[in-house]
Amino acid sequence: MTLLAIDWSVVGVKAGQLILSLSILVILHELGHFIPARIFKCRVEKFYLFFDPWFALLKKKIGQTEYGIGWLPLGGYVKISGMIDESMDKEQMKQPAQPWEFRSKPAWQRLIIMIGGVTVNLLLGFFIFSMILFKWGEDYLPVKNMTYGVYVDSLGEKIGIRNGDRIVSVNNKEVEHFEKLSKDFILDEAKTIQVMRNGQLLNLQVPEGSIRTLISRQGDPLARPAFPAVIDSVITAKERFTQNSLKRGDTIIALNGQQITSLAQFQDKKAPLKSTEISMVVVRMSGDTVEVKEKLDETGISFRPVSGGKFLKVEHRRYNFFQSLPAGVAKGWETLMMNLKNFKLLFTSKEVKASESLGSFISIGNMFGDDWDWERFWSMTALLSIVLAFMNILPIPALDGGHVIFTLYEMISGKKPGEKFMEYAQMVGMILLLLLMAYALGLDFWRYLFKN
Repeated sequence: MTLLAIDWSVVGVKAGQLILSLSILVILHELGHFIPARIFKCRVEKFYLFFDPWFALLKKKIGQTEYGIGWLPLGGYVKISGMIDESMDKEQMKQPAQPWEFRSKPAWQRLIIMIGGVTVNLLLGFFIFSMILFKWGEDYLPVKNMTYGVYVDSLGEKIGIRNGDRIVSVNNKEVEHFEKLSKDFILDEAKTIQVMRNGQLLNLQVPEGSIRTLISRQGDPLARPAFPAVIDSVITAKERFTQNSLKRGDTIIALNGQQITSLAQFQDKKAPLKSTEISMVVVRMSGDTVEVKEKLDETGISFRPVSGGKFLKVEHRRYNFFQSLPAGVAKGWETLMMNLKNFKLLFTSKEVKASESLGSFISIGNMFGDDWDWERFWSMTALLSIVLAFMNILPIPALDGGHVIFTLYEMISGKKPGEKFMEYAQMVGMILLLLLMAYALGLDFWRYLFKN
């Protein structure tokens, strides 16, 4: 992969969505610290979107607080007087504690201040999911509606799934929505998968390494819905057809002598055949069977297919405002549990490797759409809000969770950790986080420069 091969317009759209999403989340997260700090009469010296080492892009002091935008878009912060944080202001900590400082407040007030950011991110994620459901509703494909079963590639075939099978469960746990199949396969550490084939329920053993292979595919699913390859409109030039031609309504049943049972299979088999001549057998709307030969161009695209919605009954669920609230909370909670499972697998699973699962802002940015779609944008923002809440509550010094652990220790034991200890813990935590970020960024560069 070279720099010239990158579509920079798409990169710009994705980067813009990522920056806007993170800006919203960071500002609201920091407000979660700022508001209780001010309620408990702590002095807040700085409120920054992004970090400002050496200089800030914009800054303005209002009252006792300097508000600004830093140049390093890796988060943001509020600097609360008398608190050991990212600023590592040791000089202030050498002075006697003042009534307006964080360290002078009761432990329960400090605890509320520290969990404020995580609380806001969690509630924000629930709220955004709710409003998405209220505005757009929810589309999903029930497995029971998959009349033509699934199409699988080499990974599915290795497991024992065959084209046309209907996947009904993973580890004997029913898969209701097809969109959740790959996620359930990974997070539930699939040992078996149950499929319906020709009216018979089969129990397939999942070979070791299958989960790791699926993770390495970077979003390519375990299986795709199968439905006939029917032509909606022909877009190739007429002169490229060397024998007969494609027509609207044709159903492709063979490619280069190989039987075709679904559009997904046809697209898979045709992908490496660009700029070559291919032979297709089609069934006309009249019932006639015809052989069509075509010289593909460099795109390999001959026609626009009839969409899957014509063959698969995709369900759409609408929510009124009051229905959307509990549904959004349920969706947010499911997302939180998914992150917890994924984190656990990093330490307990032989197949989930940090080197294949971790990613930096590059990976996160690529999860946004190639064009600006507000439903997708808000869905990603809700997901990231839940992820930020989960990551920030981890008991790591320099994160909110680390401060929470030290405060809880003080509340239980009655002993406050020494300031020197807190300084060293903050420093170690910051170094660990920077190393982790550098590692994740290095993994992304490796993937995009050498594996694409």
